[in-house]
Amino acid sequence: MTVARILSEKGASVATVGPEKTLGDVIHILAEKRIGALVVAHPDGTVAGIVSERDIMRALARLGAATLDAPVGDHMTANVTTCNRSTTIEDVMELMTNGRFRHIPVCEGGRLVGIVSIGDVVARRIATVEAEHQALREYITTA
Repeated sequence: MTVARILSEKGASVATVGPEKTLGDVIHILAEKRIGALVVAHPDGTVAGIVSERDIMRALARLGAATLDAPVGDHMTANVTTCNRSTTIEDVMELMTNGRFRHIPVCEGGRLVGIVSIGDVVARRIATVEAEHQALREYITTA
């Protein structure tokens, strides 16, 4: 299975924020949308970075509550690992595991076209394993 299949099932909508927004703004958006990360994007759709709950916690631990007024561009992860629609789920799992992150933006032609979370990957992987398990059961009972 590829990222394209995940995006076709879940949709390609991505919550984004501009690098000039504050961490306080980001916290409100994350809470409102019940998500764990926002892609920081330029107006042309290119990825500037990503900001996660972990990034916010690190900033708060370092600088205290005053950091809530700081621009997200000062605290985002700027060196973002991305994938494309043809990337396999196995490759996404490896990227997430090795990079120790839970969200990966999907880009095509330098532009953001979606996002995949660890929850998306796990849900699809479980569905695949269950389908394989059911196929084996049917094979065994008919053999």
